[in-house]
Amino acid sequence: MAAAQRDYEMVVILSPEIGDEAVSESLERLQQGVVSRGGEVIEVNHWGRRRLAYPIKRHLEGNYVVSQIRLEPGQVPDLESSLRISEEVIRHLIVKAGE
Repeated sequence: MAAAQRDYEMVVILSPEIGDEAVSESLERLQQGVVSRGGEVIEVNHWGRRRLAYPIKRHLEGNYVVSQIRLEPGQVPDLESSLRISEEVIRHLIVKAGE
């Protein structure tokens, strides 16, 4: 029996070294990563390139993407693992929505 899905907010900061086309491809891969785990992407907001509050991996800027997703709680660690090993992702955060 599948666990009930929950709503999450996923914030991803992509490397500023990748171009606009590569950002679009990365967004597509992120969405596919959620869907392949039985989840659903509700909304994606690409905030564009913004200055970071402090350097992360020697970068002063990053491409911010905020997504609303619906996913089974047991799949979140697997999604975080794939974000952690992705070279274009310099920082990520997944939290329960509405809390």
